[in-house]
Amino acid sequence: MAVVRTRRIIDDAGADAVIAAAEKVANENGYRVVFAVVDPWGEVIQLRRTENAQIASSRVAVDKARTAAIFVRPSRVMEEQVTNGRLGALALHGVSALTGGIPLVVDGEVVGAIGTSGETPDQDEACSLAGAAAEFSTVEVPALTYEGAKLAADAVAAVAKQRGVSPVAAVVDAGGALVYLWRPDAAQVASAEVSVDKARTAAIYRRPSKDFEDQASGGRPSALHLARAVPLQGGMPIVYDGQVIGGIGVSGATSAPEDQELATIGADAAGAAAMATGNGHASGAVFFPRSAVDEKFQTGGLLLDTSGYKIDAGRRSAPGEVEFHERVVDVMHVVKGTATVVTGGEMVDGREVAAGEVRARAIEGGTANTLGEGDVLAIPNGVPHQFVDVSDPFLYFVVKVEA
Repeated sequence: MAVVRTRRIIDDAGADAVIAAAEKVANENGYRVVFAVVDPWGEVIQLRRTENAQIASSRVAVDKARTAAIFVRPSRVMEEQVTNGRLGALALHGVSALTGGIPLVVDGEVVGAIGTSGETPDQDEACSLAGAAAEFSTVEVPALTYEGAKLAADAVAAVAKQRGVSPVAAVVDAGGALVYLWRPDAAQVASAEVSVDKARTAAIYRRPSKDFEDQASGGRPSALHLARAVPLQGGMPIVYDGQVIGGIGVSGATSAPEDQELATIGADAAGAAAMATGNGHASGAVFFPRSAVDEKFQTGGLLLDTSGYKIDAGRRSAPGEVEFHERVVDVMHVVKGTATVVTGGEMVDGREVAAGEVRARAIEGGTANTLGEGDVLAIPNGVPHQFVDVSDPFLYFVVKVEA
């Protein structure tokens, strides 16, 4: 399963080359125009105005370029649809049905677009076509795949089901566009859109959406005015090799802090899986520096979630309910603290929380295992187990291997 792929995006030098080629045509013909180059999500990379270009064209050029980028076709196509009677095309989100926007394409992939405005439609388009025909540079960046987005949402879903909560989890790409959404039957309707808003905020601002809630609540209400942002916790960026490749938003759990916690779980799962399958580790080997491990132990959570096995930096402060894994082996190594874990016996009031996963109130019988720093406990699949006595904190690694 590929969590991350590589895609191209036009860079600053490439935008320079595109605009220079378009400007050459404009200068040769005396056109007074504005040029805009955008990325694949329609966000501005570069804008240039020729002398005496009309003021309004600065915005119109961006609109045309955005249309060409996000609809992956010349903006003329949209204008022709409207002219030919398809007025519904005007209702498309983000569209500007005006000729003059041209996609920038490399090896069949749209890496950006150019828009020109200021003269007649044909003259504007002639400039943009010249820009698109120029040789221009791009940069390769990691991008979240559909499989990676689903993995992040599935990680949230697994924990949510265990807890008996029904939030919505939305995963977006680096530009804030929706890739995957998990909405259980019991989820509240409003959470579908709110989760997307949170995910988009985390992705395009490259930080947890909680940062903006903290600002708005802490004396900076103007944070409410940030473009395309919602100041609500529950959105987390998904990071790979130091770059934000997407975001995940969770809405509708029992509280805002739980939304945030679940979003963190999903982001961590996707980031860890990306590290395991990419970043030059062809063998799948993954290194976690001590600083990353220590940080994860502050809250507890998955260090790695990949095909075949998981590594959990577990943190407990109190006993828990009985766990039973039909197809997963748990291998625990204690880092700090003490605990008593009962293994075997018969479960009391068991309930299935997911396929092959059972939780219960207590165990009758079984064997008590007293654990301390450095101890290891291996629990085969099909064996119920329960933490019945735990120090605060109790830190331990758990390697979960599919049986």
